[in-house]
Amino acid sequence: MLAYLIRRLFAAAVMLVVIILVVFCIFFLVPKWAGVDIALNFVGKQADPAAVEGVREKLGLGDPVLVQAWEFFKGIFAGRTYAAGGDVTHCAAPCFGYSFKTEQSVWPVLTERFPVTLALALGAAVLWLIFGVAAGVLSALKRGTLWDRGAMVVALAGVSLPIYFTGLLSLAIFSYGLGWIDGEFVPLEDSFSGWIGGMILPWITLAFLYAAMYARITRATMLEILGEDYIRTARAKGLKEQVVISKHAMRSTLTPLLTMLGMDLGALMGGAILTETTFSLPGLGQKVLDAIKNHDLPFILGVVLITSLAVLIANLVVDILYAVIDPRVRLA
Repeated sequence: MLAYLIRRLFAAAVMLVVIILVVFCIFFLVPKWAGVDIALNFVGKQADPAAVEGVREKLGLGDPVLVQAWEFFKGIFAGRTYAAGGDVTHCAAPCFGYSFKTEQSVWPVLTERFPVTLALALGAAVLWLIFGVAAGVLSALKRGTLWDRGAMVVALAGVSLPIYFTGLLSLAIFSYGLGWIDGEFVPLEDSFSGWIGGMILPWITLAFLYAAMYARITRATMLEILGEDYIRTARAKGLKEQVVISKHAMRSTLTPLLTMLGMDLGALMGGAILTETTFSLPGLGQKVLDAIKNHDLPFILGVVLITSLAVLIANLVVDILYAVIDPRVRLA
């Protein structure tokens, strides 16, 4: 198990370096090859030529590519100093970029908004795992029944309906219509009950989409596993059906679900843009949308980095859970 963990951690470290280099290429090399003025993108099209030239010098765009890549890489872990003549700007570690428009480092803004996105993703994940997996397992066990058909119809609706539709519909019914839920976001430090009230509809809306997908995958996987030889052997031994399902079938069913969960949670760490916009949540998704509207490239770069890191960490956790669930992974 220890050797397995060391291999996965080493692979994650290598992947981290690759991700940082790829992000550098996307935001600095590709625009340069396309003939785009990178400094103009960072400072804004309305800036005067002197300001553009100052940003170009601060970013070191005239330096060799390897020097630029090293400064970008080093800045993430050790901080970075942007200097042009007498104008010096320091970006403390971890430096995920510096917005020359708003004159602030990207990392403090990301960390301020990240807890909202994290709470949204984790709360929704708990709901979609409980209801999605339970619905999929029951549909597989009751194949062809009214429950199976009804659950799959609801799952199809969940996959098909866009979040902004289900989100606005839930607000119209439960907040504006019935008045059961306020629907307005309240910071956790101000009021726990108000925070729960502001997050419950976003959780349900986001979970409805993912629960539908997890239900369909769980049902298909469970039906396939129930036809395997080792399941028939377990039943032939006289084991109770509950033991066969919970101990033998469910462990194999969890493997593809873990893969999906790692990717979905990692991606949501970068912000559930539609959900956060629909419910006016001050998370990363809302910040990404504002950055796109304002052409604030450093914030977009920072969110891309943090999303990539979140996906990497989520997949590392999934790899470790694989070894816990399936002994064959450890032996391999």
